[in-house]
Amino acid sequence: MPDTIAAGILAYNEAQSAGDRAICDLLAAEINRQLPGAENKIWHAHPVWFLEGNPIVGYSKQKAGIRLMFWSGAGFEETALNIAGEKFKDASVFYNSVDEIDRQALHRWLEKSVRIQWDYKNLVKRKGKLERLK
Repeated sequence: MPDTIAAGILAYNEAQSAGDRAICDLLAAEINRQLPGAENKIWHAHPVWFLEGNPIVGYSKQKAGIRLMFWSGAGFEETALNIAGEKFKDASVFYNSVDEIDRQALHRWLEKSVRIQWDYKNLVKRKGKLERLK
């Protein structure tokens, strides 16, 4: 699989305001670099990267800014990532400026996203029950 950014993701980024586009472009480049071979595409209208069909990381434009979300981020034990609920294992952070992105933290989170994974791919088959993959 090529390590390129999908055309849909590039179009998503281009549709953002200049400031948000800078954030999205940086996130896409860093995620793609840190997750070589990961499938990336627009999923549920947002850019998402997958490992073996399992969603790992993605971002979306929301009122509070660009939300970077890790599907299994609750297990990363990172205080900078906000955990929203208890049913799922996601955690996220919001950015309103490219200057807010801590690349060291981003790289650390991406490394953890490979090592710590919950099985979202089979969530429907398991009737909403999440199981730990790694």
